[in-house]
Amino acid sequence: MIVRIMGEGQVELADSHFTELNTLDDELLAEMETGDEEGFRRTLAALLDAVRRLGRPLPDDSLEPSELILPAPDATLEEVREMLSDDGLIPG
Repeated sequence: MIVRIMGEGQVELADSHFTELNTLDDELLAEMETGDEEGFRRTLAALLDAVRRLGRPLPDDSLEPSELILPAPDATLEEVREMLSDDGLIPG
């Protein structure tokens, strides 16, 4: 799956990594629902770090269709709230 981190670029992730990412996504959703800004910042950073660590970066000149778009590291809680679906940032 091709994942874009806004403002950074794209990475390719194997489907096998989505269990770990969904766990972080669930935490992020819970923190957003309670308005836990500190927890939100921490979990968003952990989610994006996991995508960077587990994924294979695509070349900068490559522009593949992104199947998943994640917010930039400095996104606000409100900006991320607007990106959410019922499942959070990561479907499933």
